[in-house]
Amino acid sequence: MGTGLTAIGFDADDTLWHNEQFFRLTQARFAELLADFTEPDHLLQRLLEAERRNIGHYGFGIKGFVLSMIETAIEVTDERVPAAVIRELIRAGQEMLGHPIELLPFAREAIEAVAGRYRVILITKGDLLDQERKLAQSGLGGLFDGIEIVSQKTAPVYRDIFDRHAHGAERAMMVGNSMKSDVIPAIEAGGWGVYVPHGFAWALEHDDPPAAHARYREIADLGGLAHLVAELA
Repeated sequence: MGTGLTAIGFDADDTLWHNEQFFRLTQARFAELLADFTEPDHLLQRLLEAERRNIGHYGFGIKGFVLSMIETAIEVTDERVPAAVIRELIRAGQEMLGHPIELLPFAREAIEAVAGRYRVILITKGDLLDQERKLAQSGLGGLFDGIEIVSQKTAPVYRDIFDRHAHGAERAMMVGNSMKSDVIPAIEAGGWGVYVPHGFAWALEHDDPPAAHARYREIADLGGLAHLVAELA
């Protein structure tokens, strides 16, 4: 096919290691704590609305999630939320920040399979300290030629990263589980977007796949990445 591919970017959360499942567990605990005040579905809808409002203030990650839970708890209880509930929400966030990293299947193998022949770059968004912690615990840090922790994943951000680390977005590929953050903006930047579905997906990361686009691909898991790259080479 002769794509001239020279660089491959990897998302981190729910692409290389588990992440969203811990948010889901904490949401379930949140619903239990507020069960006397509102129904779970209503509560979680209000939480999602708060998260959407607050992304511009807090960015992505656990700390912003906890602050959104506290804000939602105050709102749905008409400011009557017990201090003990706030304490439990803070504790839940602390537990999330300390949770051990568990790699997804084929994560290390996929990176090792393309490292050396291509520049491999970790491109992740979220809280700087938390993302650095997870990367250190993952044991994958030494495999990357570059590491970028950004506040947003947009087409201009991808162009800048691939201009600095490689030969431009046109000769780069982004691999990740988020259609909205990993795939679509990478394609808009001029690169390849490879979607790797994950069992859990945050509602704010949903988007329609650009199925008809020539630079869109989907693989069932990271075990199929090396074969895909070989096909495109």
